[in-house]
Order: sequence, then structure tokens, then C-alpha cells
Amino acid sequence: MTTMTRTQGGPPLLAPALVFGALTVASAVLGAAGTRPDSTAAEIAEYIGGNRGVVQLLAFAVFGASIPLAVWAATAYRRQRRLGVAAPGAVIGLTGGVLSAAALAMSGLITWTAAQASDSPAVARALTSLAFASGGPGFVVPLALLIAGIAVPALFLKLLPRWMPIVGLVVAAAAVLASLSLLTPALYPLIPVGRFGGLVWLIAASVLLPRDRSARTD
Repeated sequence: MTTMTRTQGGPPLLAPALVFGALTVASAVLGAAGTRPDSTAAEIAEYIGGNRGVVQLLAFAVFGASIPLAVWAATAYRRQRRLGVAAPGAVIGLTGGVLSAAALAMSGLITWTAAQASDSPAVARALTSLAFASGGPGFVVPLALLIAGIAVPALFLKLLPRWMPIVGLVVAAAAVLASLSLLTPALYPLIPVGRFGGLVWLIAASVLLPRDRSARTD
């Protein structure tokens, strides 16, 4: 009996990237009119009390976005291995993808919990702060690892057009610097740079990253 094996590269990268993007944009829209990290406990409790349904939808979108992101990271790792990436960058990228997806899932679940705590302003304030920390710097910093873990090997092995890895590393650097937003609110703007810049980069990489070595960029 002859055993036949077939190299499997996983599902198309673009599908989970687009689902992740749609849910990320939806969460941004739902949270646009919400509270901010410097909002008082009373303001947070008042907002949640009057917009519990919106907050629950926000929690669902944030939690939901974590699933396609994890799928994307695993698929990208398998694609890199198929393309001959043997450097630690592939594992670093996968680790960043898992950590960023976990941070998003945690942020969504904490946000859902906060939606039930409008009668306790102090608890609501603590929960929303934790949701911000995990879904803000806690998310974009490991997302930087995911991007860098793909960009660096792609640069050296010419898997992507040269500008793509360079842009990815710039976005990753901004995302890493967003960790300093835990020390000063002045750096809060770096969080959306990492989040949405990273989203656009992942979608572009989904389209441009070749499936096999024969399609590498010269």
C-alpha cells in the first residue's frame, strides 16, 4: 500500500484577517462614544447604566476579534514554515499572535463583566481600567511581536516587497512604545497606531505573502 502525503499550508490568510478587521472596526465604532481611561467612576457607571446593550455588543466584538486573530497567527506560522523560515522569528510571531489574541479575549470578557456593574461605580471603574490595559497596551505590544516575527524573516528571505517589512517594523516599533502609555496618557495615541496600523499591515501581508518558495519576491 502506498502512503501519499500532501503539504498543507492552511486556510487563506485573507479570510481570518478580514473577519478580524471587521470586528476591530465594529468595536472601534461601538466604543467611540464611550468612556475614557481618565473618566471618573461616576461617569463610567452612568454610561454603563444607560448603554448596557452597547457595552455588551462592544464586549462581544472585542472577544470575537480574538478568534480570527489566533487563527491568522497559526496559519501565518504554518505558511512561514512552508516558505522555509527556520529562524526564531516564526515562533516569535506565533507567540505574539497567541498573546495578543488572549489579551483581546480577556479585554472583551472583562468589558462584559463591567456591563453588569453599573450599580457599583468603583467596581465598574476598576473593570474598565483593566479592560483598557489588556485591550490597549496589553494587546498592541504582543501584536508588535506578531508583525515583527513575520516582517524580519520576510525582509531577509525576500518573501515580501522590501517596503512591506520596513513599514511593518515601523508599526511594530510604535506598538511597543505604546507600552509607555501605562506611565503617561500622552502616549495613548500610539495605541490606535499599533492597532489599526497593525490591522492594515496584516491584511496586506495576507495578500502579498506567497504560498510557496517559487512565488518569492526577487
